[in-house]
Amino acid sequence: MRTLSVFINALARFLAIIGGIVLAAITVLTVVSITGRSLVPFGLAPVPGDFELVEAGTAFAVFAFLPWCQLNRGHATVDLFTSYLPESTNRWIDLVSEILMTVILILLAVRLWYGMMDKIRYGETTFILQFPVWWGFAVAMVGAVVAVIVSVYMVVVRVKEVREGRTLLAPTLGGGH
Repeated sequence: MRTLSVFINALARFLAIIGGIVLAAITVLTVVSITGRSLVPFGLAPVPGDFELVEAGTAFAVFAFLPWCQLNRGHATVDLFTSYLPESTNRWIDLVSEILMTVILILLAVRLWYGMMDKIRYGETTFILQFPVWWGFAVAMVGAVVAVIVSVYMVVVRVKEVREGRTLLAPTLGGGH
């Protein structure tokens, strides 16, 4: 289980780092494009297809951050009442929450897959750069699949926590119980 834990952690971390790099790149792209728009009288111009690139990059970044967020219990929680409950009850709540999140992530990945298949089937391309729209779906799909893998792993961890009656993987980003 230790080797799997190290692999899952490394995979989620790597994807989050790549997502951060992409997010920084689209931020720079946006600044360059806006600067080009404002300096048109001086011979500069916006980056062609900037909206299309930002859209695809943002789709990837959002899904790239999901596995890391799931692994570290970084999703928003409201523990107004659960903070007064016994740890054993909170472990059961965590398990049920983890199962529900896994179901949602699987559903999201499946729908993303169907959306990508539709874009491939119809050959839809972006307006300015003319790159296939499905490319954006495909890069988002990478993050969605890793998020499902991480989420299934977390269900296994939570089941083990309930069985053993102790916390095995404490949250590292804050939140949780």
